[in-house]
Amino acid sequence: MEALLLTLAVVATMANAVVYGTDVFSALVQRPAMAHVDDAALTSAMGQIHRFGDSRMPIPGVFGLVATVGTAAVAGFEGKTTPSVASGVAAVALVVWLAIYNKVSAPVNKELTGAALDCRVAPDARALQRTWDSVINVRVLLQAVALGGMCVALAAS
Repeated sequence: MEALLLTLAVVATMANAVVYGTDVFSALVQRPAMAHVDDAALTSAMGQIHRFGDSRMPIPGVFGLVATVGTAAVAGFEGKTTPSVASGVAAVALVVWLAIYNKVSAPVNKELTGAALDCRVAPDARALQRTWDSVINVRVLLQAVALGGMCVALAAS
C-alpha cells in the first residue's frame, strides 16, 4: 500500500503541476501580451490556444484529480492523517477549479475557438477575454493550493 500511496501522490503532483504551470503562464505572460494585440490577433491566437488546450489539457487534469482523490483515499485507509487531509484539501481545490473552469472559462474558450476556426473576429473579443482573465488568478490560487497539498501529502507519506 505504501508504494501505491507514493505512486498516486507523485502522479497527482506531476499532473497537477502541468495545469498549475499552464495557468501561471497564462496569468503572467499570456494575459498581458493579449492586451497589446488587436481583436483579430486576439481572436485568432486565443482561439487556437484554446482549441489545442481544451483537447489536450483534460489528460493531465483528469490524471491529477483522480490521483489526488486516490491519494486521499489510500492515505485515509492506511490511517495516515496528514497526507489524507492534505490531499483531501487538494481534491476540493481541484473540484472548485473545475467548476470555475466549466462555468466561466470553457464558454469563452468555445466562443473564441469557434471564431478562430471560422476565420472571423469575435465581435466581443475584448469582453470575452476580460471574462476569461477575471478568473485566472483564482484558478492559479486553487492550483497552488492543490499542488501545495500534494507536496505536503508526499512529504508526510
